[in-house]
Amino acid sequence: MSGEYQLRDFGGASGIEIEDALEAGRVVYFSKCPVELPGPADLDWLRSGLEAGLKAKNLSYHPESDSVPRFEADAATKSRVTSLLRAHGQRVADFWRKAVPDYIPGCTFGTTSFRPVEEKGRDLNPRSSNEFVHIDAGAYGATNGSRILRFFVNVHPERDRVWGTKGSFEDLMRRHRPLWDAARGGRPQVPIRKRMLDRAFSGIVAGASKVYPLFRVIDSSPYDRSMRRIHNYMKETSAFQEDRSDYQEIRFPPGSAWMVFTDGISHAALTGQYAFISTALIPLENCRRFERTPFGILSAAGG
Repeated sequence: MSGEYQLRDFGGASGIEIEDALEAGRVVYFSKCPVELPGPADLDWLRSGLEAGLKAKNLSYHPESDSVPRFEADAATKSRVTSLLRAHGQRVADFWRKAVPDYIPGCTFGTTSFRPVEEKGRDLNPRSSNEFVHIDAGAYGATNGSRILRFFVNVHPERDRVWGTKGSFEDLMRRHRPLWDAARGGRPQVPIRKRMLDRAFSGIVAGASKVYPLFRVIDSSPYDRSMRRIHNYMKETSAFQEDRSDYQEIRFPPGSAWMVFTDGISHAALTGQYAFISTALIPLENCRRFERTPFGILSAAGG
């Protein structure tokens, strides 16, 4: 099924319509970004060469530490980047509160990133590259089944941002049996729930994170490790990447925005430069269709 993904504009859609689409593994698209963006001067400045100071894939603002780690620049530049990303993340959070109110109780608003580098040809290792079709796993630590909700904006002045997809997590697990082998990690069943050692480790991480907030990224769970193995298998397996039987491409024009559960739809950033990405972790219990969540799908297999 190689072709182009048909986008529906969700501008003006109700919260229930948006939530149903997200939980079905669809892309919720807005032809015009519904969130106020930084002004033209600030956008031009963000596009002006900040990648020179990058020590990571992206510029990422972490609200728990109110900082942009792994970015080397003078104090004024770091302060301006931090302020712009913090403000954008807050505006996206305000939009989520109105657009998907059922998801908000107990949710965690995570990082807001700016991606200044062209995605195509970055020559990263497969596990780090966005160019390979994958599902997201472990958003900055253990999710324990919480959904990874992301809001994207293409702020390139002229060029589309292009994704590739091979369908939803539900479709992938139905069509590709080796993904189940990856999820099991050599065990007879998919491990899902935490046991004593995992709970003890998570308690230690939680305590340490009160002193050093970024320490939480090392936390894990059986579910998150299964999702990570699926993520790694997809990115590192040539036969999976080269199979185009269920492959489509999606084009996002300049100024457009979209949000997806990135643990629930496969995606690859094939081309594109200059984008904002904001992340939230949505508690599993806030979803209406547990059986369609990755946690529910893996649990149904006997985890």
